[in-house]
Amino acid sequence: MRGKFITLEGCEGVGKSRQIRELAAYLTQKGVDFLLTREPGGNPISEQIREVILSGKNTAMCDECEALLYAASREQFLRETVIPALNEGKLVISDRFVHSSFAYQGYARGLGLDFIEAINRTAVTEYMPDCTLFFNLSPTEAFKRKGGVDKGDRVELAGMEFHEKVYAGYLALLDRFPHQMVSIDCSGSVQNTANNVVSALKQRNLIP
Repeated sequence: MRGKFITLEGCEGVGKSRQIRELAAYLTQKGVDFLLTREPGGNPISEQIREVILSGKNTAMCDECEALLYAASREQFLRETVIPALNEGKLVISDRFVHSSFAYQGYARGLGLDFIEAINRTAVTEYMPDCTLFFNLSPTEAFKRKGGVDKGDRVELAGMEFHEKVYAGYLALLDRFPHQMVSIDCSGSVQNTANNVVSALKQRNLIP
């Protein structure tokens, strides 16, 4: 039986990495067979593409190139990492997936959802997540929580106006994918957010 696919989304600094660790601890305690991964990344080829995308040295990268690199990394990610795990019946949990491209490149970069869907056809037709958790926190609050911008991360250096557009894009996606995307209140403590995550996934019968 094919496993389930859960993805986590949000603006920079919302605390996804910490919540992934909290969820992993919960699933381990429950004896769930799961795979934690990230995107772009999750395998050697995709990790190399990640380095190119995020490098602060690549300031001349055009928006279309950025979007296509994410799509290329995603295709390798699906073929090498996600699909085999799902075929083994595992629960796959990924830090980001195609909704990031919708929000960052489709909305914030202005490339449009049609373009993003076209270059991510496999991802959006065959392997959309069973549930996508959106950690709902504004960029202003998220960067404050994070302690500022990572000077070596090209995306984080894009400026607050860009990140506000990303946030607005995610809010639009919540309306576009109401049965798939779930807004998670992450304004409280780490434990409160972790409880919200577990509750949301339990309601959808994705975890015990």
